[in-house]
Amino acid sequence: MASTTETDLITKLDIRIGNDKNRNKKDDRGGSAVGPPSRTPEFYNKAQKYWSTVPATVNGMLGGLGYISAVDIQGSNVFLREIRVPGRKLALDCGAGIGRVSRNLLMPRFNCVDMVEQDAAFAEKAREYCEQEERSVSAVGDIYNVGLQEFRPTKQYDLIWSQWVLGHLTDQDLVEFFQRMRLSLAPDAYFCLKENFSSTNKVILDDEDSSVTRPLDQMERFLKTAGFRIVRKVRQQNFPKGLFPVYMIACKPNVKTN
Repeated sequence: MASTTETDLITKLDIRIGNDKNRNKKDDRGGSAVGPPSRTPEFYNKAQKYWSTVPATVNGMLGGLGYISAVDIQGSNVFLREIRVPGRKLALDCGAGIGRVSRNLLMPRFNCVDMVEQDAAFAEKAREYCEQEERSVSAVGDIYNVGLQEFRPTKQYDLIWSQWVLGHLTDQDLVEFFQRMRLSLAPDAYFCLKENFSSTNKVILDDEDSSVTRPLDQMERFLKTAGFRIVRKVRQQNFPKGLFPVYMIACKPNVKTN
């Protein structure tokens, strides 16, 4: 999560990311979680380069705003209690970073948590961070060292959680990612996202970390295009003033498309 405020970025409006697919990285496990080769790597390579310079700490993951982590997790906890996720066996953390969300939100709820994190240093730190405390019930599962634009799940999840990472996907890759997540949900499971959104109808580019902040209605359209129906949408409260609005959205597959 970059610390840049909406005011700082508002002069960079009207940027739209191209529709070509980017599939150029490899899963270090050598499994089938990786897609075909890339045709437009620049957007993704720039983001990967940026994150390679970020410290593998909570403060680094939150763009210098590490002090909001407790409020963030509290809001997410309330959200998950409200939607009442039925399954407890397996969850997936997309864009896991060092495992902050996995450790504090998902592992207390699920027997096992898989993670997707393209930065190798973050992925290594995530396993260490999440296994620091002995847990009698929850366990760290597979950690897929690959970008979300390439990730191909081979399991069925009771919950898929994605937070502060979808701005690093192009529009087409985002829709295709949603489609793959929809097909990877166990019966009655949820796909949830938590993201920054612009308060205008414009897409805003952060050139520093090579990401975009989309309007809420655009994200909702992409979810519906991918075959999801939105069952709950809540704005995160008690964040510092000046930041982008942050919303949590819970989805289930549209029966007609699943």
